[in-house]
Amino acid sequence: MGASYCGAESGSNALISRTPRAVCRALQVGWAWHNRCTGPVMTDGALRILLVDQNMTRASILEEGLREAGYTSVTVVRDMQNLLRRIVDEDPDVICIDLENPNRDVLEQMFQMSRVVRRPVAMFVDRSDSDMIRAAVESGVGAYVVDGLKKERVKAVVDMAVSRFKAFNDLREELDQAKQALGDRKVVERAKGILMKERGLTEEAAYALLRKAAMSDNKRVVEIAQAVITAAGLLR
Repeated sequence: MGASYCGAESGSNALISRTPRAVCRALQVGWAWHNRCTGPVMTDGALRILLVDQNMTRASILEEGLREAGYTSVTVVRDMQNLLRRIVDEDPDVICIDLENPNRDVLEQMFQMSRVVRRPVAMFVDRSDSDMIRAAVESGVGAYVVDGLKKERVKAVVDMAVSRFKAFNDLREELDQAKQALGDRKVVERAKGILMKERGLTEEAAYALLRKAAMSDNKRVVEIAQAVITAAGLLR
């Protein structure tokens, strides 16, 4: 199977379309990736790889390495214009980016893209420094390879990017869940306080009332608590 090429070679540094719609769609795509990868186990060959590379020769090396490693769905993007939009449209499982001789601005734009799309990202560069390596890690780039463009290494690099992305995503979900639980608890505590004040109830009785209402309406306790808070605000 031949590569699918998107666009023509371009030297422009206008890498990312920053339209709000594109960013929102990228976040939705991130959740879609999570749903695919937490469902039935995907084989390596089933992964959709998006290869971003302006250099035809270097892109051929990476593409050959990917196909030899068993990846059958490889799309090569050579036009850097509106890269975020292109990523959203292609909806890949993994993004491989090769930057032959990037300047700091180009790298920072790529790191920004990595933060938004929520995908495993493997990045190949010919040169870098400690600040850029740190920025790559902070942006969520799973594999950042300096001066190591060899087709024999491609599978190991992609595997590393996917593994680190999953670990990072699991930690982020745990943090989000903890924040949500803390927020829900604060809402329930506030609603209990309102009921205790307005109805002269004990804390236990106030919570029991919230729980009874939640069971009756087939809702979560926090939803009933939020309704109590909203109603109390309207009656002031």
